[in-house]
Amino acid sequence: MKTLGISAFYHDSAAALVVDSKIIAAAQEERFTRIKHDESFPKNAIEFCLQEGDCLLDEIDQIIFYEKPFLKFDRLLETYLSFAPSGLHSFIKAMPQWLKQKLHLPREIKKGLPGKWHKPIVFTTHHESHAASAFFPSPFDEAAILTMDGVGEWDTATIGIGEGNSIKLLKSLEFPHSLGLLYSAFTYFCGFKVNSGEYKLMGLAPYGKPIYKNAILKHLIDIKEDGSFEINLQYFSYCQGLTMTNKQFEKLFGGPSRKPENQITEREVDLAASIQEVTEEIVIRMATFARKLTGKNKLCLAGGVALNCVANGKLLSEKIFDELWIQPASGDAGGALGAALFANYQLLNLPRSVEPNDSMQGSYLGPNFSNSEITSFLKEKDAPFHYFDEESQLLDTTCLAIEEEKIIGWFQGKMEFGPRSLGHRSIIGDARSEKTQTNMNLRIKYRESFRPFAPSVLEEKTQKYFQLDSPSPYMLLVAPIQKGIRITPSTKDKEHMSDPNLLNRVKIKRSSLPSITHVDYSARVQSVSPNRNDIYYRLIKRLEEKTGTGVVVNTSFNVRGEPIVNTPEDAYRCFMATEMDILVLENHLLYKSEQPSKNLVSKDSHIATFDLD
Repeated sequence: MKTLGISAFYHDSAAALVVDSKIIAAAQEERFTRIKHDESFPKNAIEFCLQEGDCLLDEIDQIIFYEKPFLKFDRLLETYLSFAPSGLHSFIKAMPQWLKQKLHLPREIKKGLPGKWHKPIVFTTHHESHAASAFFPSPFDEAAILTMDGVGEWDTATIGIGEGNSIKLLKSLEFPHSLGLLYSAFTYFCGFKVNSGEYKLMGLAPYGKPIYKNAILKHLIDIKEDGSFEINLQYFSYCQGLTMTNKQFEKLFGGPSRKPENQITEREVDLAASIQEVTEEIVIRMATFARKLTGKNKLCLAGGVALNCVANGKLLSEKIFDELWIQPASGDAGGALGAALFANYQLLNLPRSVEPNDSMQGSYLGPNFSNSEITSFLKEKDAPFHYFDEESQLLDTTCLAIEEEKIIGWFQGKMEFGPRSLGHRSIIGDARSEKTQTNMNLRIKYRESFRPFAPSVLEEKTQKYFQLDSPSPYMLLVAPIQKGIRITPSTKDKEHMSDPNLLNRVKIKRSSLPSITHVDYSARVQSVSPNRNDIYYRLIKRLEEKTGTGVVVNTSFNVRGEPIVNTPEDAYRCFMATEMDILVLENHLLYKSEQPSKNLVSKDSHIATFDLD
């Protein structure tokens, strides 16, 4: 049986193909169009999935969409009517697209497919898709399921149970009471972009003190013992307006929202710390209730809130569940995969066998490129390169460059599915170097950054560096740095700990791995294993043999305003737009110093600066 799952028209469109219960391919449309968070129909992603599955459209048995549009439209109409006449402008803006496109999804889907489709198109609910993406690929035969996001049709969070090849949702929280929208409201108020800047707010939180937490709990939200809650809508405008917060919110927190170009102040830092603590409290209460309700000792997570790796780390440390598994593509893109798996197991009742690690294949589910394809491209660009027949020589050369504090674009194998670069489309450097973070920020990112970069660590050495007793293959857990490698700041450094310039606080050396240590002695960990991460594991292992340290800095291979690179051409263009030192494309290694000036990309180009990953 061949099942194609689709998410589209709202945020991060994607497609996924499941054949006889095996995940064959999954990719976001943005990686092909180079439009970040592309919400258009995933035409390119579908064509890739069919190609990867070596099948034509008419060989697909079932197409399934990740949510039910009429239920979502029902929620929008009811919300607008509840707040009328307020929200008229928002209503007028939304309706044309709904009436023209979103209420006619079967037609729109058929129109976008690469061929004729005469079979039915199936629709699942948004949170069923999230729950399916959380449980079915997991390494658990049975588990509790917790999904949390902004909003699907009506649901904003659900608790469910997964057993064998079926899932069942038991409890739900409904719009407008949403943890995802609450966090996005603070993201907006602190001057970051909703649906993409939430991770920045999370990274900002350790700089602050949760001095606004009591105000949030007193005025904005009433949290129940089971983790459900009610939001006081007097302070928000996301139900009826084009903004997230209103004048009442501004009055409560001392003035208007920060404009994106303005300097981050202590207010934003403390607001980030406060809403992060509230989020963690809700997640822990929901998980505690899920354990009680389901009786299961393992938990699967999905939905946009599941990308809050700080909350995930706190949840893991609470030991509410024995084991935790988080879908690496927890956002809307992952809904395409969840929908395909839902149809495969829940609707078609196909048998499910549990993989010991999981069935996500390291989340390496996207396109890959052969050495011959890369050679042809580089010759076409007149780009000088060094080709290594032996992998060991490539690894030795790359490790030497890391030791010399070079910044390297690392492009190998299949592209990652989800928002994280996991060693196939990554920029890497020496975690031991005090220069790496500054070099990545100033020479590669071309911007000041208040966040450190994430470490990739040999899985068997994780506890040597981090207080983490669980694998973290998808960079979705934050853990404290081991006390043995921490460094007590000097008297001079301590003077900078309250510096209004956050970059000066970042520069304080806090451990023997300064480039990956956050201001609160934490790190967002990716544990790398030989059975998941192939050549990336072997690279870090070789580095450990040479330096004694099995850790590298890993940040996403993408430029500001664009998605993670997909093709060798994307990678080369990015390489030439920055001051990256070396580019590795499979067996090819390129030095920036050897590249012709005609191939340089101007730093003033819109692609010449990186986003925080």
